[in-house]
Amino acid sequence: MSILVDSSVLLDIFTDDPVWAAWSEEQLATLDRNHQLFINDMVWAECSSAFNRIEDYSDVIARMGFSHRRIPKEALFLAAKAFVTYRRAGGTKTAPLPDFFIGAHAAVEGMTLLTRDPKRVRTHFPRLSLISPTVE
Repeated sequence: MSILVDSSVLLDIFTDDPVWAAWSEEQLATLDRNHQLFINDMVWAECSSAFNRIEDYSDVIARMGFSHRRIPKEALFLAAKAFVTYRRAGGTKTAPLPDFFIGAHAAVEGMTLLTRDPKRVRTHFPRLSLISPTVE
């Protein structure tokens, strides 16, 4: 099974989040044994904020063993459709949120999404397979 790792999980680890770092580290360690772990462009960009130098960030990502996968056009299209639905439902953001790009990518490529924050993804991609800390 291919797993797309959400920014929330990596940022928990990179920032040593006192509530979520242990859960995120445990999930990655468990999943890394039997699954291929991916990040995409959006996750790469969001998580880079935790580093001062691109070289340091690139080294950490390489040591963690993630494969990088570009977001396909079909997922970009689906993310835009999810954003339109969000706006019609009263959403106030004026540009598509990272969650839309990440969720759409996992959905289009049939990956499971590892996320600590499943609410928006569940709302807009209800059939997407998720690994998250809560059952909603």
